Amino acid sequence: MTCNDRNITPRKRQLLDGALRYLVANGIANLSLRPLATELGTSPRILMFHFKSKAGLVRAVLAELHARVIASLRAIRSEPAPDQAALIERFWKWATNKKNLPYVRLLYEIQVVASQNPAEYGPYLRDISTDWQTAAFESLSTPLQNESMATLCIAVFDGLFLEFMSTGDLARLSRALQEFIRLARR
Repeated sequence: MTCNDRNITPRKRQLLDGALRYLVANGIANLSLRPLATELGTSPRILMFHFKSKAGLVRAVLAELHARVIASLRAIRSEPAPDQAALIERFWKWATNKKNLPYVRLLYEIQVVASQNPAEYGPYLRDISTDWQTAAFESLSTPLQNESMATLCIAVFDGLFLEFMSTGDLARLSRALQEFIRLARR
């Protein structure tokens, strides 16, 4: 259920977009359908009709949010740059930008909540992991383009972003990312 899913009705698209905005503002930890439905001008029953369950709604928002972030990464990758190896730095700047930060933070929050229930969310988490692995691999310059380096880039980004969410120390973490890039170029 991504932003370009042709089978989604206009009403479901409206509810999905509204749910995404709501979760960006309120987080997922204490998600309750009643306040969400009230905010969206609908009822919990209508949300259940469209998404089948609270977990179905969370899966749909996760898929939508993930698709948007991956699309942004691909757009950044297509921008001309003097050094393709520093794409991770450009994506870091995009992700930590005040406008984008709430969306990326929500993506991490949903992934943590989903990982606590692998029976319900396991397939979605595997798909997301595969998408990130592919995107990272495709983003690497030829001498660095291998599965291990793609995995390492994802792990470094994840670790730095989680630390950023915890400390807010953008300058220190940006320097650490630059150091990783320097080491990777060797």
